[in-house]
Amino acid sequence: MSTSTIKSAVEALVQPYLNDNGFELVDIEYIKEGSNWFLRIFVDKEGGIDIDECGRISEFVSEQLDKNDPISGAYFLEVSSPGAERPLKKPEDVRKAVGKFVLVTTYEPVDGAKEFEGHLVSFDGDTVVVKTGKKEHSIPYGKVASARLAIQF
Repeated sequence: MSTSTIKSAVEALVQPYLNDNGFELVDIEYIKEGSNWFLRIFVDKEGGIDIDECGRISEFVSEQLDKNDPISGAYFLEVSSPGAERPLKKPEDVRKAVGKFVLVTTYEPVDGAKEFEGHLVSFDGDTVVVKTGKKEHSIPYGKVASARLAIQF
């Protein structure tokens, strides 16, 4: 089974539980590190998520994975918060981050750069506007390689 198929199967198993309990699925990773496979599920909720909530979600996910067995072979399951530098994976994530400090990287240069760290001014679904210093950069959403919240020092 491919990595994307596994991620889709896991998402289908956990999404209803998360929705019913007020949690948001931020991301799923299924990756090999060294000789070990890891299934990482990143969840959040309004106001943040605590370790006890991650534990309850982990127990539920573990039971569902045992019942449905979408992954052959051994792996480690980790359920956690996306952290302070939360990735902005979906357009809705970017919309929610307007007004916050972000780091956006692009596939190709925009305004002579491929990395923009600053305040997310706006996002209309097609263009991400990031203000770095006194300059605003209009970045076509299709050119965004990655985006995440950033900590401002």
